Amino acid sequence: MFEVLVYVYENYWQGDACPELQRLGRKLTAAGFEAEEIQQALVWLDGLNVAAQRTQISLPEQASAGATSPSMPLGMQAQSADSLRIYSVAEQTHLGAQSLGFVSFLESSGVLPPHMREIVLDRAMAAPGDPVTLDDLKIIVLMVYWSFGEEPDALVLDELCDDTEFRIAH
Repeated sequence: MFEVLVYVYENYWQGDACPELQRLGRKLTAAGFEAEEIQQALVWLDGLNVAAQRTQISLPEQASAGATSPSMPLGMQAQSADSLRIYSVAEQTHLGAQSLGFVSFLESSGVLPPHMREIVLDRAMAAPGDPVTLDDLKIIVLMVYWSFGEEPDALVLDELCDDTEFRIAH
């Protein structure tokens, strides 16, 4: 499935250029991907589209006041700067320490806002693998940025795309 997602990201790097899912499925078939991989990826992408469409960013003055935005789903509040995200046992098991550490790193670096973090976690929970590998999580983060029509800055993109296997520590 992740090879299909990488292909979609590379070929439709502007999310709005991506065709509807049925047409995308035909293009992926023509590109030579297996039917099962395509189906998994399309279901996953549909969930990403739904999550991205339902997630709205509150206005800065509302976020500091902790108020809900008229565009936010009912019952959802902007995250306070003092709030803490607690991961469920299922999330800890499925994501693993390495992936959760990476999410924490991105969040503390200020490049993964809370609304995007929640979509990353949702889509990671919908991904195969126990635990989800760090490389697969990086693809998920890229796809979440893609779904919002945003491109991560160069340093974040380098971190997401860099193969750390051959990196030498100084």
